[in-house]
Amino acid sequence: MNAIERVEAAFARIAETDRPEAWITLRDKADVLAEAARVDAAAAAGERLPLAGTVFAVKDNIDVAGLPTTAGCPSYAYEPAADAAAVARLREAGAICLGKTNLDQFATGLVGTRSPYGAVRSAADPALISGGSSSGSAVAVAVGIADFALGTDTAGSGRVPAALNGIVGIKASLGLVPVDGVVPACFSYDCVTVFAPDLPGAVAAAEVMTGPHTDPASRDWPDHVRLAAPPAPRVAIPREADLEPLDPDFGPLWADTVARIEAAGIAVAEIDVQPLLKAALLLYEGALVAERFAAFGEYIDAWPDQVDPTVAEIVTGAKKFSGADLALDQQMLRSARSGARELLDGFDALVLPTAPLHPSIAEVQADPIGVNAKMGTYTNFVNLLDLAAVAVPAGSAGTKGFGVSVIVPAFDDQVAIDLAARIDGTEAPLYAPAEAEIVVFGAHLSGMPLNGQLTDLGARLAGEVTTAPRYRMYELDTAPPKPLVVRTEDGASLPGERWLLSPTALGRFLTDLPAPMSLGKVELSDGTWATGFVASEPSGADITAAGGWRAHRG
Repeated sequence: MNAIERVEAAFARIAETDRPEAWITLRDKADVLAEAARVDAAAAAGERLPLAGTVFAVKDNIDVAGLPTTAGCPSYAYEPAADAAAVARLREAGAICLGKTNLDQFATGLVGTRSPYGAVRSAADPALISGGSSSGSAVAVAVGIADFALGTDTAGSGRVPAALNGIVGIKASLGLVPVDGVVPACFSYDCVTVFAPDLPGAVAAAEVMTGPHTDPASRDWPDHVRLAAPPAPRVAIPREADLEPLDPDFGPLWADTVARIEAAGIAVAEIDVQPLLKAALLLYEGALVAERFAAFGEYIDAWPDQVDPTVAEIVTGAKKFSGADLALDQQMLRSARSGARELLDGFDALVLPTAPLHPSIAEVQADPIGVNAKMGTYTNFVNLLDLAAVAVPAGSAGTKGFGVSVIVPAFDDQVAIDLAARIDGTEAPLYAPAEAEIVVFGAHLSGMPLNGQLTDLGARLAGEVTTAPRYRMYELDTAPPKPLVVRTEDGASLPGERWLLSPTALGRFLTDLPAPMSLGKVELSDGTWATGFVASEPSGADITAAGGWRAHRG
């Protein structure tokens, strides 16, 4: 489907779904079609546009040039002169913005009801909440209008709505996606997030948005980033006592998820997650709420009648704290981060329910602060402790949506995606940057004795390769046995594998190589050259006729 066809389908779906409360500003259809025509023309001319033919929605605390940014508060609205960095990158990749979506005012809430534009209803049941604060974005994806949508996440806003609406939410490590052009909620912990129906769609958008920026909160991938979860991963899950907040209807769904995790070959162990949940209280109940007041508290003081009463109560509550209180809570947070590292040491991830319940709009209206606080039970600590998370759907209890989150240390985003894919039963796309590669032909092949030297470094299998017909293979008398590959004029094509890894991992791998093994350039059957094991002189028994190391070893 080209861009014009996709835009026509999106506007038709907007009319069919009748979800006006999901939107704050929709672009004029004629303008969107004109942009689609430009994208189609550019794609036809050969321009690289990885997201051409997709449409997306943007939470209305993220700038889109030509559309007002309201943050869910009409009197706060301003006209941005440029797209937010994340939006600009998506549009440059060929994605087309449909408009701005509703949210809990000033991104303060996890329910989707704190908005003068109306409470956003769940995609499956209009009596239930959509979750927030990225409410409209999640629903626009869940009802099939947008291919993906942008949210923000400080306490769970990019994950809770995903769980309640049966879609995927990716909250990358802090700083990987720039927050330039985003109305701040808490400067230190805000993230731009993405919703999509599945992991490949979410990762495709996240990858385009990710990268260094002049935004002072921006961070780049480290040189040692892991590009894959290990073959035999180990994850932590909460104890039964830690699941007390969980809706009883969600209990069987959680049990099914754990069984699915184990069936996928992932080892599971229970841990006490209470230290993490306790740290989460600092975000709203401690002095860290001063960051919200710093972001928009003066506006609330000046225009109290323009602000949702619950939002105003939460944010102006920061006035009771002193600078010393903030310093003490920041020190408590540093201790909590250290404690989290110790707690999760030896695990590849922590898996938790994303939200403990899926309440009705009426229940939230009856207890707006209490119900909202429960919604963040398993999400509020993640940004505070510098963790990343991927939220995937895990079934439903009637019309109540349930999901789980795979939570990992900063920059282990790819590990979270890989594990989430195993839980979700879907493809695991590559998100982290693959800046180095190696081709292997013997004992380092998957399933072979030395393969762990690659997987322990976070290397990722990228497929099979075959050399040009100019190589011979010899068996070395080593323990374990290893082959030697030598370039020659009377050679054959040898099968092998391509592995992706970080530059640091490749350096460590090279450092540990014993003689006579060495790395050099290997010519492949497609005419390209890749880094791999190669020697200048033969040694050992010639086993070329076997047709490769696997065939030789039987």
